[in-house]
Amino acid sequence: MPSPFPGMDPYLEAHWCWGDVHHRLITYMADALQPHLRPNYLARMEERVYVIHPPHTMYPDVLVIGNKVQEVQTAYALPQLVQASSSTDVDTPIVLTQGAVEHREPRVEIIHTASQELITLIEVLSPANKVAGKGHQQYVHKQQEILGSTVNLVEIDLLSQGLLTVALSQAEVDALRPHRYRINVCRAAGWGQREVYPIALAQRLPRIAVPLREGDADVRLDLPVVFAQCYDNGGYAELVDYQAAPPVPLSEEEVAWADKLLREKDLRV
Repeated sequence: MPSPFPGMDPYLEAHWCWGDVHHRLITYMADALQPHLRPNYLARMEERVYVIHPPHTMYPDVLVIGNKVQEVQTAYALPQLVQASSSTDVDTPIVLTQGAVEHREPRVEIIHTASQELITLIEVLSPANKVAGKGHQQYVHKQQEILGSTVNLVEIDLLSQGLLTVALSQAEVDALRPHRYRINVCRAAGWGQREVYPIALAQRLPRIAVPLREGDADVRLDLPVVFAQCYDNGGYAELVDYQAAPPVPLSEEEVAWADKLLREKDLRV
């Protein structure tokens, strides 16, 4: 079943599902590109690893949830057993402090088959990339390394909140038409030129040209097809409660448009 939204579904920006969405997008993008890259190129899924020191919100690698997301009601203790406690009538625990945690973020790398040289890097931004901290710092550091190299960079930002992280200035973003999401393509041979796809909430995701070596034709990445596969295989139609407000703030115009859309599709009464 497809998403009710023509492009990015803002409900999928929720913390409880974005990790799954992110991994699926990376996997299905690599699968979609592979037949069009061979035999001269290959798409591989690699990971960026960095260390997070507490306190930091972490998401589980695998989360098994029931139909629709509901608040869990805890009722393990019988009422007659719940008593007020003081420092003198409880046992002393052993207090452990969580150490550094390794955080991994997948990405797509396109390599030249014969030389195994990295040609193009495709990043799907995560919340950690867009919040001040280690993840953002490491992403920007790697971004600047790539921009100063012979590697092409494709940045896909489908998160409407957080810091401006793609390789664009705020002035450049402000000059674009109003949008929530954006894709930024930086060609190694482009001499600072950017190919930007600004995406409004009511707009479908673009089909983007992914650059390879200079002189070789671009390969097309059909994001609408990739996202549809992600949504369907992820079973999000059974998990998302479209009766509720989305997990990210919308403008008044977007609220009205989304409400009309969801009512027309019988997902809201």
